[in-house]
Amino acid sequence: MGTITNGIRQLLRFGLLEARCCAFAVALVGGIAVSGQLPELPVARYDLLLLYGIALALLARKVGWDSARDTAVITCCHLVGLLFELVKVQLGSWSYPEDALTKIGGVPLYSGFMYAAVGSYLCRAWRLFDLRLTGYRPRLMAVLAVAVYVNFFSHHWLPDARWVLAALLLCATAGTWVRFRVGEQDHRMPLALSFVLIGFFLWLAENVATYAGAWSYPDQLGGWQPVSLAKFGAWALLITVTFVPAAAAARRSLRTGRAAAGSRSRPRAVRRRPGASYP
Repeated sequence: MGTITNGIRQLLRFGLLEARCCAFAVALVGGIAVSGQLPELPVARYDLLLLYGIALALLARKVGWDSARDTAVITCCHLVGLLFELVKVQLGSWSYPEDALTKIGGVPLYSGFMYAAVGSYLCRAWRLFDLRLTGYRPRLMAVLAVAVYVNFFSHHWLPDARWVLAALLLCATAGTWVRFRVGEQDHRMPLALSFVLIGFFLWLAENVATYAGAWSYPDQLGGWQPVSLAKFGAWALLITVTFVPAAAAARRSLRTGRAAAGSRSRPRAVRRRPGASYP
């Protein structure tokens, strides 16, 4: 009975921590949903969402949800996401049908916040779950993340290599474990499994976002349809593009912390002034 009670307690703690990690993403998607129900305003909805996303990012920094390093990672994810959007919209993969002042190449600038939300989730998860990686191969993962990113563009002209990249990622993450803490207990899971789980929940979030009118796929222009399950696999691969910089930032933060702790533990050399006496 005690084991069951402890398991339930751990599950509740895990759910609470996950909710805290998803705070930015939930607030962003919630704002998108609410914006679709607003009456006609003098400000275009996409422009309003850009201001809302900026306000959320500033609030997260102000109240301490995100550190300066987190904000840098989130900004990087925003810019990478915008480039992704610019190319994919031009290729007709999806569209943003509403007018706005803050649209470039058919892409509203607020759209980058959807990728920033993923970066925010990863940064907070690293802190709140005390994430640690064992057997992680940072250089190989960085190369594969770039290859995944490029393939999402190049498959429009060249053969689609996503299955090859998926197999390479499985090999690259073999033996890599994500260790995380819930309460006083440590847990672990394979890194590849974490990519699959995050990809699944991003696919669910994508269904909510498209239903709320964040963007539309070609088959949704005549009316909302569930997002294809193929997008689930795409997200499981694409998560590597945000995971790699988040992991790099976490490693730099850890090294900085260790260096600072080492400097504090070393005794300082005392310079004696002429004529001064010391015990």
